[in-house]
Amino acid sequence: MVRLEVANRTARWLWLQVNGLAEPPTGPLDVMGMIRELGFVQIDTVRNVTRAHHHILWSRNQHYREGMLWPLLEQRELFEHFTHDASLIPVEVLPHWRRQFQRLGEKAARSAWFQSGLGRKEIKKIRKRIEVEGPLSTHAFDSGARGDEMWARPPHKKALDQMWYAGELATSHRKNFVKFYDLGERVFPLSLHEAGDDRQAIDKLHKSAVDKLTMATPGEVQRFWDATTADEVRDWIARTELVPLRVQGADGEWRDGWGAPDIKARLERLAPPVKRLRLVNPFDPAIRDRRRLERLFGFEYRNEMFVPKAKRRWGYYVYPLLEGDRFVGRVELKADRAKGWMQVTGFWPEPGVKWSDTRVAKLERELQRFARLAGVCEVDAAIVRESVAKSLG
Repeated sequence: MVRLEVANRTARWLWLQVNGLAEPPTGPLDVMGMIRELGFVQIDTVRNVTRAHHHILWSRNQHYREGMLWPLLEQRELFEHFTHDASLIPVEVLPHWRRQFQRLGEKAARSAWFQSGLGRKEIKKIRKRIEVEGPLSTHAFDSGARGDEMWARPPHKKALDQMWYAGELATSHRKNFVKFYDLGERVFPLSLHEAGDDRQAIDKLHKSAVDKLTMATPGEVQRFWDATTADEVRDWIARTELVPLRVQGADGEWRDGWGAPDIKARLERLAPPVKRLRLVNPFDPAIRDRRRLERLFGFEYRNEMFVPKAKRRWGYYVYPLLEGDRFVGRVELKADRAKGWMQVTGFWPEPGVKWSDTRVAKLERELQRFARLAGVCEVDAAIVRESVAKSLG
């Protein structure tokens, strides 16, 4: 088998291109188009400056504003469910998602984490209220938290989420990020109980994963949607015409993988990414697979929000800094939107990267742009220049 070789820099350019981070984040705004290109957008509860889903879309087009996303859920152009995490997914993926409702519903039913402590009659009453009253949030119920464990959730919340994972309930809309549950049959534009071709669904999910990844190992194909098994991926690859690859990592090592059928055409059209310095969200699809990130870019990153402060290498909510085709550092930010300020509270230049006045100025401009997304006017980035000055002696 002859494998097409993709050098490391080319692999970086290709990955940034497919993720919408190679070109200037300007031009006409098409929010649904961006989400379709990415496959889905992860949503997150933490609003450090702005929530992750807004930052991810803004990174692709800085005309994006926070109020533009949730109407697409209410208009049923998107549906909310679980890939590797809670995500908003284009509705055209829904016909292939039936297996994920079944898989996650069964997993939740078996998990001690989701055991609600409610009887079947109580759970039926919760569902009946939603059926009669329409979409309800968890605040409409009161069963009280049971247990002293961290992240303890009240029984009704566990019951709601178990039905949500199974597709019996669905996210109707969100208000101030609070989820409102409705019957799946009233939200989804197709019946979840219709018999479907599972093999066809697997094929569609794997095909779209390879299309979004462009080049991937079997494990990366599986992790993209997190809706299939390793055996299902291997079986699909064995009967599919993909391009066999050898991809060079940042360490110079070559590893085997598979490319999309049109990868040669994509390589012919490939151009270097712009030298703009970008603030990347910790949940951005370009970096969420940490193993792939380190292999392609030689950049180690971990989310330390749930790491005790004394054990953190960097900080609570740290943003990687991407310039061109390499990561040049990371910053930690803190903001008070009500008071209109944002501050850099931590700065870590990547080893071997010289932070000139020009590079610092590029970061300051990106921080000003990011602040505008959150409606913030005052930006304090003094720690960056102080850190650079200290490193120069």
